[in-house]
Amino acid sequence: MGLGMGLSLLLLFAMVGTNLLSLYHLSSISSYPRGGAARQPAAQIPDRLQQQLATIRATISHLTGLRPSATTLRSPSSPADLLLYASLSPIASACHDHPELLHRYMTYTPFKPCPSDPDNLAEVLSLRGCHPLPRRRCFSATAAKEIPLSSDPFPASLPDAAVIWPSTAACKSFACLPPHLGFDMAAEAARFLPPTRSNLDLTIPQLLAIAANLSSPIRLALDVGGGSGTFAARMKIDAGATVVTTTMNLGAPYSEAAALRGLVPLHVPLQQRFPIHDAALDLVRCGHAVNRWIPSAALEFLLFDADRVLRSGGFLWIDHFFCRAADLNADYAPLFRKLGYRILKWSVGNKTDAGGVKNGEVYLTALLQKPVGK
Repeated sequence: MGLGMGLSLLLLFAMVGTNLLSLYHLSSISSYPRGGAARQPAAQIPDRLQQQLATIRATISHLTGLRPSATTLRSPSSPADLLLYASLSPIASACHDHPELLHRYMTYTPFKPCPSDPDNLAEVLSLRGCHPLPRRRCFSATAAKEIPLSSDPFPASLPDAAVIWPSTAACKSFACLPPHLGFDMAAEAARFLPPTRSNLDLTIPQLLAIAANLSSPIRLALDVGGGSGTFAARMKIDAGATVVTTTMNLGAPYSEAAALRGLVPLHVPLQQRFPIHDAALDLVRCGHAVNRWIPSAALEFLLFDADRVLRSGGFLWIDHFFCRAADLNADYAPLFRKLGYRILKWSVGNKTDAGGVKNGEVYLTALLQKPVGK
């Protein structure tokens, strides 16, 4: 018997029980005396019967809330196992807003290899707020053979065979990906190092010098939207710091690249609460992925979650945030300053690429320090 049928029967029995109790009560009290005498006042309902009726009504209400609606029962978004997952592990409410995508993602055989994901449904659902993803009991695909791994976070190249490339991908090697995406290890090795190109740049030696002068060392950090993990790699080498990178595989295997470099990729979207304990970090860096395309409410949540995970005296680095020039002073600068942090660096410059010129955009690089005791 299905869950919906069982709940419906329980609900029916509860309603019948209520009616029987009501009939019993009506038959047990006097209603109208014979001979046309004046109507007697209605007898009071016994306390015991009131308690029984209240209990049954509460049961009906509870069962009504549990019973799946007709729409839910007809929807392809509810495989049988999904109800089990919902009771055992968290499922974001936004998952139910995309039933077709959810149904395709959840169509799999438990205890067997996970189906291939040529449409990248995991990324698509995550970006729509369906995170954590509900699929649990299948085996993820791995490389067909063991790949030699390098301990150097800047290897000469990344092994293509370590990635499960989508069958529909036009590019199935790191070499054919655009170099500016962060997969050219020779180019990446020069990032965050002197010389600077403009006041918008902040090198790691400059960052470490500022931290040392303020007696606020950087040991643990979070790089939000950190791509292939170059900031984490450079901090590992130059400062011996542990940096965790949040990244998504939007058009390229960023998470796999970070892992191949010996770094930790957190596969979470920007709107997700950071899975880090309060006041644990020395630094949060918001890279190029944090920009004006993020809705203002989501950006505010992100900033206040960064505040949550930063310790007193920790640093928030807004690195090359871009927006329209008119919006910087009107919207974004007040939002950043709402945190009440000490401003250590605040540099603004024109965004000179084609999109920046067309939209009148500017860059902002800011280094802020959380007040002690805040």
